[in-house]
Amino acid sequence: MTFDETVRLIQPVDAQIAARVQARLDGLTKPLGSLGRLEETVVRYAAITGEAKPNVPRGVVFTLAADHGVAMEGVSAYPSEVTPQMVLNFLRGGAGVNVLARHTGVEVRVVDIGVAYDFGIIPGLIRKKVMRGTRNLRREPAMSRAEATQAVRIGIDLAAEAAREGIGLIGTGEMGIGNTTPSAAIAAVMTGRAVADVTGRGTGIDDAGHIHKIQVIQEALDRHRPDRADALDVVAKVGGLEIAGLAGVILGAAAARVPIVLDGFIAGAAALIAAGIQPLCCDYLIASHRSVERGHQVILDHLGLKALLDLDLRLGEGTGACLGMGLVQASIKILTEMATFGEAGVSGREA
Repeated sequence: MTFDETVRLIQPVDAQIAARVQARLDGLTKPLGSLGRLEETVVRYAAITGEAKPNVPRGVVFTLAADHGVAMEGVSAYPSEVTPQMVLNFLRGGAGVNVLARHTGVEVRVVDIGVAYDFGIIPGLIRKKVMRGTRNLRREPAMSRAEATQAVRIGIDLAAEAAREGIGLIGTGEMGIGNTTPSAAIAAVMTGRAVADVTGRGTGIDDAGHIHKIQVIQEALDRHRPDRADALDVVAKVGGLEIAGLAGVILGAAAARVPIVLDGFIAGAAALIAAGIQPLCCDYLIASHRSVERGHQVILDHLGLKALLDLDLRLGEGTGACLGMGLVQASIKILTEMATFGEAGVSGREA
């Protein structure tokens, strides 16, 4: 399936199914609306999938890994060597995302889409490397348009293949030292906010490092002038390979009517790119949590999303997405396993 075909396949969600599900929720043995965001979540899930009585879906978190040339500018508290080291940790099952995925019963699929390291053939690693990390966006465009498009296509194919396997819920995860810098650059462009409003401390840089990071991003935007009306131009000039890949995952999942549970700030930047390509994507997104990164709330507001959790998370990897997927599963069970007043023989609310 081509890029353009995928974009055209994304249709509005099913409002009639949403209304049917809401009607059943209103008849369950509880005060009206008393399960709050869980009710909202299952209505959204049903509208996306078109299923009024959904089964609890198989879930997969895609954790895409890539390096960033801008890391050489000292924008992260950690060296780039950590990216491949963490990929190996994911494959051994020892990272935060692995723990939380086991907890919620979802699978982690680790994808090398642009790590500056040659892993060779390792069991469990999905090898989709476009290039060995992006270029230094402070000095030159991070990618060519062709490289960015290739990364998006990889994400589309990953999601499409998962949907064909029967995966019914997809979470977004990432790993890439320095990747809050391109994410902040994307957020500034796509939301129209000042760089300082969307740039946080990433892995934990100090005050001087934070000021420097803002300067690096501003210089990149002034130099490259990414076109807000052309999301591919934005992700190519100031983005990252894993960000482009996750934008593709979102597009591919939406085309297959599979709900997407977003992780944090970097996943949010990817969602901005996907929504820039096809605005209907926004209705297929479920925001798992609000990150500590200051730009994340700006992204969620721009996308029209309200996070399910606010736990001061800032790890990435797909950790928040795993927790969010657990809540999606719980919301489906409320709809399908809880009795109505009539079924339970319980008196309803008096008029």
